Amino acid sequence: MNHTVLITGASSGIGYELAKLFAQDHYRLILVARNRQRLEQIREELLHWTQDIAVIEKDLSRAGAAEEVYREVRAQEREVQVLVNNAGFGLTGHFAELPIASQLQMIQLNIAALTELTHLFAQDMIAGRYGRILNVGSVASFVATPSMSVYAATKAYVLSFSESLGSELRRRGDITVTALCPGPTKTNFAKAAQMGELETWFNKVSMSPEAVARAGYNGLKARKAVVIPGGSNGLMTFGLRFIPRRWVQRAAGNILTTPDQSKPK
Repeated sequence: MNHTVLITGASSGIGYELAKLFAQDHYRLILVARNRQRLEQIREELLHWTQDIAVIEKDLSRAGAAEEVYREVRAQEREVQVLVNNAGFGLTGHFAELPIASQLQMIQLNIAALTELTHLFAQDMIAGRYGRILNVGSVASFVATPSMSVYAATKAYVLSFSESLGSELRRRGDITVTALCPGPTKTNFAKAAQMGELETWFNKVSMSPEAVARAGYNGLKARKAVVIPGGSNGLMTFGLRFIPRRWVQRAAGNILTTPDQSKPK
């Protein structure tokens, strides 16, 4: 396989597991994350399967970082045929009480960086009339989620953007866009999202990152527009269309609100 894949958020979780799958199929890899030491460790591990692995240390929550990644790739005279926008994070809590700077940083990473990277590399894919894009959303893409208001909104964007863009790009060549929308996954997401007491529940109902990555990888290969790993997650998202939205929002809010969060401050 001579294609090159660029994976953001490649140092852990779903991104790391996707990197292993692509490496096992002998793709050339470009791995992007904030932790260079961890990236170098992964590079050494994956050299067992593929010899062409580049790493880029970059914090994509910083404005301008996405374009810097693209410029570094082009400076190395590499062409990316497969783009995996996996980097992202969430926060749990009442919108008005969470630091606005952190929420804007989330929007920068989950939406702006994803959009900019897609725009930059999609132009090259159009020129070559071939490309695959995998954008990582969430089951939260399908429902407004109190106590994760901004996170759910960013993931709704990822799903809508991916489906719309896929319709556009398939007219420009053999180019597909897949939205991977997992439910709770055993990564460091819950800790980073500051879930507190909810972290135990989250981990109990979570899928493994290996299973989620495999579902996304297979879905990308099968040219699927949307992939929802796990039968229960698929059933839930299907059932949402038949339930009044306010009921769903109330249920989601009850699950994600701890007793302390429910009290006015």
